[in-house]
This record gives sequence, C-alpha cells and structure tokens, in this order.
Amino acid sequence: MSRPLPRYDLHCHSSASDGTLLPEELLERAVEKEIDVLALTDHDTVAGVLSLQRSGLSKQLKLISGVELTCQWEGRVVHLLGLGIDPESVSLQEYLTGVRQLRVERGQKITQRLRKLQLPDLHDQARDIAGSDVLGRPHIAKAMVASGVVGSEQEAFKRYLGAGKSGDVKAVWPELETTVAVVTEAKGFALVAHPTKYKMTFSKLRRLLHDFVIAGGHGIEVAYPGVTSEQQKHLLRIAEQYDLMVSGGSDFHSPSYTWTELGRFPQLMNTDNHVLCHL
Repeated sequence: MSRPLPRYDLHCHSSASDGTLLPEELLERAVEKEIDVLALTDHDTVAGVLSLQRSGLSKQLKLISGVELTCQWEGRVVHLLGLGIDPESVSLQEYLTGVRQLRVERGQKITQRLRKLQLPDLHDQARDIAGSDVLGRPHIAKAMVASGVVGSEQEAFKRYLGAGKSGDVKAVWPELETTVAVVTEAKGFALVAHPTKYKMTFSKLRRLLHDFVIAGGHGIEVAYPGVTSEQQKHLLRIAEQYDLMVSGGSDFHSPSYTWTELGRFPQLMNTDNHVLCHL
C-alpha cells in the first residue's frame, strides 16, 4: 500500500564539487525550502557529506549520504547516483582517488589546449576556484570569466569547452559495471541519474538500463528538471518492467539557476518503489 513521502531532494551539489554553496550553506537553504530529506550528491567526492556529518548541522533534517559518480557505457559518459552509501568505505575511497586523478589530468590537458590557442594559463586559478581536486570544466569556465577571457561561463562553453570544442577533452572513466559494484560495496543504492539527458533514443536507453540491471543496479531517477510528462511515463514503465526503484531531485548547483532550485522538480509523493522507502 502506497504511503505519502516527506518533501525531499535526492540530487544536489555543493562547493565540494561544482556547486556554488558550501555544504553548510546548502543544508541551510534546504531547511529554508522546507526540505525534510536531503541527499548531497557531489560529483565524484564525498567531502561535503563528511563535512556535514561531522559538523552536527545535519540534525536539522534527514541527511542521506550520496555521491554522483562518472562512468561510461559503450564509450558514452553516464552518471550514477549512489544513495545511502558509507562515505568512508575503503573501496569507494580508492575509487574516488582514481577518478580525482583522472579529473586532475583532464584539467591539465584542457588548460594546455587552451594555451595553444594563445589563452593564459588558467590551471592554477581554476584549481583554486574548485577548492579541491575535483576540477571540472565549470571551474575552468569560471577562471576564464575571472581572467576576462570571456564575458560569461556560457560563452566559455560555447567557444572553448563545449562538445567538439578545443577544451572538450575526453577522459577514460570507469566502466558502468565497476561503478555499480563500488556503490554496492559501499552499502548504497546505485541509480542512473537524469536518464533522458544523455541524448539517447529510448531504445538505446533501454539497452543501457538492461546492462545496468545485469550489473546489479538498483534504480533510476525519474523526476528532475527538464523531464517531460511523456518521458516520465516511459521511465516509470521501464522501472516497473525491470523492478527498479525510482528517485527524484533538482540537480541543484547554484541559487542563480532558478530552474533547478532545491525541491523544484515533479515530486513523486506516493509510490511503493521509491528509493526513500529503502533508505
């Protein structure tokens, strides 16, 4: 029998990865937005989650330990959410160390390519903006704006960092099966994040989810900004077909991105297979 769920957001980012708010500021904003259950899912790091757990501030709501892991399937980048993980899991920490090194090397390659275009060396500035080893293109875009190379982060991606541009450096991310196994070893649930954002046909998406299930995956995100009602119906049918749990979240990064504000997504309030029923 289905039961109503609390107000939740199971996908958001802090300054520990590519968000703009400190983990503590993010939690405070979640409380202001009357979020009862929050999962902090920074890209390839659990530093923010650990910071909140150790601060004691998480007592203001139910905090779910989470992470968004970058992996690949058939050569395409896919993001998996790990929810309810043990952030201090040895296997997870080893995995994250390897991914951080990949990101460091990728950041160096991107800035090297930009230097060949007669742009200034932005690596150290981007690393300082990142504040951690989880250096990504958004940090390089911010460094480009700060240095006056471009007028906005959008321009940075349009001219230099977006798909097919000079700064579009591919990394050899871990395979999907490896990533699912790491989440499982960390006692968490692995879910495919925002599945309609990978520019796949639904036929290809079904293949991805078929392989994901075989690998031991647990669920899919079906409620998030930008998903249409028709897409959501398809995702819910797939979830039922494969007996997958479902989840939802805003993918919050910054207060300036109002379309991905905390709690701003089509919430699933009554469903027995929601991941919240298992956390």
